[in-house]
Amino acid sequence: MQTEVLLPLIAYLLLVFGLSVYAYTRREQGNFLTEYFLGNRSMGGFVLAMTLTATYISASSFIGGPGAAYKFGLGWVLLAMIQLPAVWLSLGVLGKKFAILARRYNAVTLNDMLFARYQSRLLVWLASLSLLVAFLGAMTVQFIGGARLLETAAGIPYDTGLLIFGISIALYTAFGGFRASVLNDAMQGLVMLLGTILLLIAVIHAAGGLHSAVDKLQQIDPKLVSVHGGDDVLSLPFMASFWILVCFGVIGLPHTAVRCISYKDSKAVHRGIVLGTIVVAVLMLGMHLAGALGRAVLPDLKIPDQVIPTLMITVLPPYAAGIFLAAPMAAIMSTINAQLLQSSATIVKDLYLGIKPEQLTNERKLKRFSSRATFVLGLLVLLAAWRPPEMIIWLNLLAFGGLEAVFLWPLVLGLYWERANATGALSSMIVGAVCYTLLASIDLHIAGLHPIVPSLLLSLLAFYVGNQFGKPPRETVLKPS
Repeated sequence: MQTEVLLPLIAYLLLVFGLSVYAYTRREQGNFLTEYFLGNRSMGGFVLAMTLTATYISASSFIGGPGAAYKFGLGWVLLAMIQLPAVWLSLGVLGKKFAILARRYNAVTLNDMLFARYQSRLLVWLASLSLLVAFLGAMTVQFIGGARLLETAAGIPYDTGLLIFGISIALYTAFGGFRASVLNDAMQGLVMLLGTILLLIAVIHAAGGLHSAVDKLQQIDPKLVSVHGGDDVLSLPFMASFWILVCFGVIGLPHTAVRCISYKDSKAVHRGIVLGTIVVAVLMLGMHLAGALGRAVLPDLKIPDQVIPTLMITVLPPYAAGIFLAAPMAAIMSTINAQLLQSSATIVKDLYLGIKPEQLTNERKLKRFSSRATFVLGLLVLLAAWRPPEMIIWLNLLAFGGLEAVFLWPLVLGLYWERANATGALSSMIVGAVCYTLLASIDLHIAGLHPIVPSLLLSLLAFYVGNQFGKPPRETVLKPS
């Protein structure tokens, strides 16, 4: 166990708990659900940018993505940059209209929005089930990533690291709620920026400079410095699929959408778009370039996913490695707390209060139930991660693709197509979920495309066809008072 690496990490975790306590003391009076799950919609532009970025960038971005860049070279770095518009798309497409309607409907969750728009309790139950299943898978991936990071970089056994990591996140999210989550996201975004820049500079220095690093890559395999990447993996269908999966489809992710209804005003949106895009650019370029150039420093790694943890302890002094260790930990923790809080909101607001609406006025009971639901969910995910699979990046993309196939069209068309009705939305969700599950489970790539592409196309068609048979929405739904 490496004490010099662990000390900065322990200090970081203490800071996380300190922010959670601060968030708890700053809770505003009023509706408990709106405060606990949305922070009373009070985010400014900087916090909005950082929480969207920190939520979007996860274990895959700090471990799986750089691992792919290590294996396939500089072409993968260029591919990673197509994620650049993710924040702009999320806030631009959902942004103002989504937030205005959420305030009018008094919506706390994405499913609140879907129910207010489509007036279908069946749709809410289907959406809630889809969200919980996908988020349990996605959170398990993040827990595994965090524990493996501690195992590789700090010498902590996997099971011990998982306990430390899982219980820490479950406690601070359950205790502080949304306000603690976004405050920690803001800090974690800054930690990620610092760690990424620090590591990239150290990798370039260890390789003897940028020019020397590229020369070494070319000597290993000339394809590592080509736009098509090693093994010619970067084909046009692959790149198109990747962009839809990790950029355009992000609009349909529930934990991203919720952050688009919790900001303060229009100024916060505009500032969030600019700052968020800049932060995503720095993080994506820095991490993937470090992974690609890391092959010039560590040419013989057998498992590409180990490149970032191994580089940390190779090119950085121990204390600096400890500071950098906080960066991928921050990415993982911020993604988990967003998903954990959204899952808890689904259980409390969409399912429990859907069955027992009379409990809405029992604030004391709701507080206890919300905190316990969040903590228990965290423990369940910890148990699911106890015996991990070998590869985590594909599991993460599988869960995210499923969420996009279910939520994207009901969300976007519900905002922008006045004739959209519940039958169309239900048809889209069912077809998207079934199609994606089948294609992904048998690993079928039609014309070289990832399963998310045909799934989204078929779910869009199903929405249009189903819409022809449903009742048109009431005028009061489209224009709430």
